[in-house]
Amino acid sequence: MFKETSQAISVFDLFKIGIGPSSSHTLGPWKAAREFISVLREQELLQKTTKFKVELYGSLALTGKGHGTDKAICLGLFDKDPKTISKEAVSELFDEALRTHKVSVSGYEIEFHLEEDLTFFDEEALPFHPNGVTFEAVLEDDQTIRETYYSVGGGFVVQEGETEEESQNLKFPFQTAEDIAKHCSEHSLKISELAFQNELSWNDGESIRQQLLQIWEVMRSSVYNGCHTPGVLPGPLQVKRRAQTFNKRLIQDEDYQSIDEWLDTICMGDYSFSEIIKWISCFAMAVNEENADFGRIVTSPTNGSAGVIPAVLLYLLCFEDAGPDNEMIVEFLLVAGLIGILFKKGATISAAMGGCQAEIGVSSAMAAAGLTECLGGNFSQVLMAAEIAMEHHLGLTCDPIAGLVQVPCIERNTMGATKAITASKLALDSNPTDAKVSVDEVIKTMLQTAEEMNKNYKETSQGGLAVNVSVKVSEC
Repeated sequence: MFKETSQAISVFDLFKIGIGPSSSHTLGPWKAAREFISVLREQELLQKTTKFKVELYGSLALTGKGHGTDKAICLGLFDKDPKTISKEAVSELFDEALRTHKVSVSGYEIEFHLEEDLTFFDEEALPFHPNGVTFEAVLEDDQTIRETYYSVGGGFVVQEGETEEESQNLKFPFQTAEDIAKHCSEHSLKISELAFQNELSWNDGESIRQQLLQIWEVMRSSVYNGCHTPGVLPGPLQVKRRAQTFNKRLIQDEDYQSIDEWLDTICMGDYSFSEIIKWISCFAMAVNEENADFGRIVTSPTNGSAGVIPAVLLYLLCFEDAGPDNEMIVEFLLVAGLIGILFKKGATISAAMGGCQAEIGVSSAMAAAGLTECLGGNFSQVLMAAEIAMEHHLGLTCDPIAGLVQVPCIERNTMGATKAITASKLALDSNPTDAKVSVDEVIKTMLQTAEEMNKNYKETSQGGLAVNVSVKVSEC
C-alpha cells in the first residue's frame, strides 16, 4: 500500500498556506476539486456542465463532516484559492451553495445539491489510499466526466492513473538521512545550507528567503490570532478556546498594540521554567484552535500538527535569546522542511495511512531538527534530534472524537512541541556516534508500525478516544 517516492520535493510542498481544519480532509479535497475544474476548463467542457456529483470514500467519508470536507469540496468547485480566501467567504460561499443548490465558477452556474450530490461511502475505501474522492460532471447531452483523486496527506493530491513526472535535478539529491549526512560531510555543509542549495533548483535565493519569511508571517499571525480570540470551537464538543486565557494570565497587564510589540513583551519577560512551558503550550494551542475554527494556518507538515513548529520556533526566538532574527527563521524552516521531506519520501505524513505518528511525530522531528541547528548543533546532532523526537511518537494513533480536529489533536501539538525541545537538548548534549538508532531506522520502523496499525486508529474515528468518549456524532 505504501510507496516511496524518488520525486524531488521542495520545502514549500511541506509548508502550505491554507485553511483549517485538516490538510488531508480539507486542503486535499479542496485542491482536488480545483484540479477537476481545471480538467473541465482545459477540455472546454465547463460551459457544457449542468451538474456536479461527488463521492467520498474511506477516511474522507468517515470523518468528512467533522473535518469540513463538504465545505472544502464546495469551495474547490467554486475554484477559490485556500491561500487567499477570507475566513468570512468560506462560510458565505458554503451557505450560498446550501441555499441555491448551485456553485458558480468562471461565470457558469452549475447544479450541486449537497444533500443529494455529495455521497459518503464510509464503509468502502478505494485501493490506492484511504482518502479517495471521485468527481463527476454531468454534461448537457447527459454524458459524464469522472476523475478520482487521493488526498495523501499534508495537502498533497494524486490523480488516479497519474505517473510520477521526471524529477527535478537537485544539487544534492537524497532519499535517506544517510545520503544527507554524506553530502554534509563531503562538502562541509550544514543541513540548512544543503536544503537551500536544493531549493535553488526551483527559485532564486532571495525568492526562497522571502517565501520562507511569508510562511513565518502566517505562522506567527495564527499564533497571535489564537492567543487573542476567546470563545467556543464549532461542533458538538463545544471545546472552549484556552490559548487566549493562557496568554492573558502569562502576560498579565503588559500593554501592546501589535504582533511585534506582543512578541517583544514576551521576549523581555522574566519567566520561570514552568511559565516557559506554559508559553510553549499556549503557542501550540493557539495555532490549532485557529485551525479547528477554519482559520488560516500553515501545514507543518499537516494542519492537524500545524502548532508544533511555530511553538518551537517561538521558543527559540523568545526564550533562547535569539530575538527576531530573519536568517535564523529561514535556517530553522529549511532544516525542518528537509526533515519533513525525509519522512514523506520514506514513510507517510498522512494520519489516514499511519496514525498521528505521521502528523505530530513528524512535526516534532522537524521542529527538533530545526531547533538543534539554530542552537549550534552539527548535522549529526540535527539528525539525532529528529530521530529522538520521532522515536517517542512511534505508534501514536489518530482517534479524533466526533471526527473533529480538536480532541485530542489540539493538546497533542503541545506534547509534540515540548518533546521536540527535549529531543533537541538531548542531541546537543550527546555524541551522535553513540546513538543506537538512526533516522533511517526510525523512519523504517514508523513505516512498519503504520502498515501493521489497525485501520480503526487511522483517522476513522472508529477507535480509541473516538469510541470511548460519548458525543452526539449526528450533530457534526
